[in-house]
Amino acid sequence: MHRRKRNLSPEERELWAQVAASAVALHPARPTPAVLPAPSAMHHHAPRLPRPDLAAFRVGQAVPEPRLRHSPAPTLTDRLAHAPLSMDHKAHRKLTRGRLTPEARIDLHGMTLAEAHPELIRFILRAQDTGLRLVLVITGKGRLGADDGPIPMRHGLLRHQVPLWLHQAPLGAVVLQVAQAHLKHGGAGAYYVYLRRSR
Repeated sequence: MHRRKRNLSPEERELWAQVAASAVALHPARPTPAVLPAPSAMHHHAPRLPRPDLAAFRVGQAVPEPRLRHSPAPTLTDRLAHAPLSMDHKAHRKLTRGRLTPEARIDLHGMTLAEAHPELIRFILRAQDTGLRLVLVITGKGRLGADDGPIPMRHGLLRHQVPLWLHQAPLGAVVLQVAQAHLKHGGAGAYYVYLRRSR
């Protein structure tokens, strides 16, 4: 006997939809893996990066010196040479060329920092009180001693410290310009100190 297929009523369709929505598959479908192009196709379309321009080099060849060098700390001579100019330009040119003669000088060579500082203060203030304009401060270049430690030691502590003292109180108020002395007056081991006019 052949049964006639019966259509579901709207209530039955709604109930079946609720059951189907809550059902969990026993064997969930696995995601289809992405198909990657063949290696030859990948390399064919990949952009080529430009190669850096490198000079030819062979084993044992000396490395050329770099054109530009970076100095993290400028030298004392460079700092003084590029310091703002406070005195007359023509007078400063004569000063750095050794054409001006110092009116007084003090030799701090061989002193410790603790000894040299008060001596420098007394000398500069006395020179300014008596109306002097140009004096010479001799520090010496400093001796190279043994340096076996991991941190390099600066030689010539006095030579590096004197310019700082000359720009700090109480000397900063009376000092107009500091410049490295000309060779005939001591070169790197001495400084010209140009003083302000006494009031």
